[in-house]
Amino acid sequence: REAEAACSTAWRAPVAAGITWLEMRRNTNSQVSEHGKWTLSSSDEEKTDCEKPSTSSVTRNRKENSSLHPRSQARKAAEKRQKQPLKFKQERVPRDISPAKKIKSEGLGWQLSSSDEESETTSNGKSKSSGETKIETGHLERPQEANKTDDAIQPESAKPFVKYRTLSDPQDAWDLLEAGEPFRFYLTKVRGINPKYNFGALHIKDILSPLFGTLVSSVQFNYCIDVPWLVKQYPEESRDKPLLIVHGEKRESKASLHEAAHPYGNIRLCQAKLDIAYGTHHTKMMILLYKEGLRVVIHTSNLIREDWHQKTQGIWLSPLFSKLPESAPDSAGESVTNFKSDLMDYLASYHSPTLKEWMEIVRKHDLSETRVYLIGSVPGRFQGNQKEKWGHFKLRKLLREHTRMPADATWPVIGQFSSIGSLGADQSKWLCSEFKESLVELGEVKSLSKNETTLHLVYPSVHNVRTSLEGYPAGGSLPYSIETAQKQLWLHSYFHKWTAETSGRTSAMPHIKTYLRLSPDFQKLAWFLVTSANLSKAAWGSLEKNGTQLMIRSYELGVLFLPSAFGSDTGTFNVKVNIFSEDKDSVLSFPVPYDLPPEHYGSKDRPWIWNIPYVNAPDTHGNIWCPP
Repeated sequence: REAEAACSTAWRAPVAAGITWLEMRRNTNSQVSEHGKWTLSSSDEEKTDCEKPSTSSVTRNRKENSSLHPRSQARKAAEKRQKQPLKFKQERVPRDISPAKKIKSEGLGWQLSSSDEESETTSNGKSKSSGETKIETGHLERPQEANKTDDAIQPESAKPFVKYRTLSDPQDAWDLLEAGEPFRFYLTKVRGINPKYNFGALHIKDILSPLFGTLVSSVQFNYCIDVPWLVKQYPEESRDKPLLIVHGEKRESKASLHEAAHPYGNIRLCQAKLDIAYGTHHTKMMILLYKEGLRVVIHTSNLIREDWHQKTQGIWLSPLFSKLPESAPDSAGESVTNFKSDLMDYLASYHSPTLKEWMEIVRKHDLSETRVYLIGSVPGRFQGNQKEKWGHFKLRKLLREHTRMPADATWPVIGQFSSIGSLGADQSKWLCSEFKESLVELGEVKSLSKNETTLHLVYPSVHNVRTSLEGYPAGGSLPYSIETAQKQLWLHSYFHKWTAETSGRTSAMPHIKTYLRLSPDFQKLAWFLVTSANLSKAAWGSLEKNGTQLMIRSYELGVLFLPSAFGSDTGTFNVKVNIFSEDKDSVLSFPVPYDLPPEHYGSKDRPWIWNIPYVNAPDTHGNIWCPP
């Protein structure tokens, strides 16, 4: 009854009294940050090196229903709505009495419930469950029981076994790796889509499979980590191997992580130092040491079940790097992309003695087969040559040095992401100034004015989320807040829908982040970047001191694919139209995981905003969204 009261009383009574949603938010003492889980730094009180898990500082009076692994406010909302779903109910009553239709934000210019669009997209007003034509009123009905069998909301130990087809023999492993050649770029498997679209896709159990190597030890860099779940993804024979987890948790979240890791004697924790406010440890990387060599995996998924279940995620899986001879010099094993030294620099940025051990492991291996460039962000303020080592200035440097574009330099740029930070009062403050200047950088060809290059931003609409495999709870991984949105209405004119028929993933909401540049006909690709970095200054960096200093708040990591590193004579890749087709292309065709050209928002489309209600149309599970 608490959930029903929260939505029925908290939303409807104020609306009936003429109070807007935005006014209600202003009158509450909300502590939700516009940047989701980002927290103020307290590095002076935190240890920054590896330590064994401890429960000494765990708060013993933790709320009964709280999840053990730390997560953002948006994800908490999604988890609560999965545990306590609110069912949509339709009644034969006049539409004009629906109070949800009146939920408008003052000055925003859209109906935050997006009820017009939602009504039209539900089979012209027909209920999917009953088939009868009924009028939507947004009336709520609490179900008798809250989906107690849903494996997404039960404790790990109580969940039924879900069978993903994972690697079973060496031929499977060979076929899968061959499917990713030459780029070694993969998507994660998605449950609930046509099986043909999971061919060549990876689950985390595939990545950790003994068919890829005999594991000796590993390190996991990530943002959100469910330790018991992670341990179960390793093969049984590898679950006692040394595992280092690099994280950015503080205070209660750090205590929760320690508590979760405490039962596992093989796990050590390493806390990344975050000295600048609102910074996060957002990097997602695995380094796997085998008896046979070393592998690096850079991806976009948190180490929690939900991120590997029904979302679109990206993975770069390195070749198996062999060990160098003992007599090899320190400079040995470098690639033409400078990947080895860039990885060493990234690891060194943590200033951790424990990670120095992994730096030594990397140094002893031959990474010369790598054909991608590493683009990382680390917290700090950088000047001079250091400014081009990180963030969007590293991307700018690589594009300047290694791209060869045709004479027509008006090729559009696409940015696709799952979260948005505060970008300023207008596009000139960051997006279309310093950030876009990096995205449109060219090598031998003089670029036209940055204003002449079209910028497409792909971010899920309310309709995308509502009709997704997960329904409204998918929006817990898209933490764009009303507090941020109301300050940058100008941004929404750049938005395009998420559609991914090419990969069968239109209904799998994206947590992948990609940036790319294409020809005007969207058939040629100048470059492609998959990364953990969302559209934010904290992730990419912003200039200070009249442009002489780059300030970055967070740790991020991605890989850049440039045609020159793959032997392209034309300076471009072709865009692969059907990324899971078995046809072997005679030329380099890159598998962009969503549809091109992107489709601009329609007049009734609205960007998904996680902390406002959507009560006028049901999602794919028959529920509505009322954030706790």
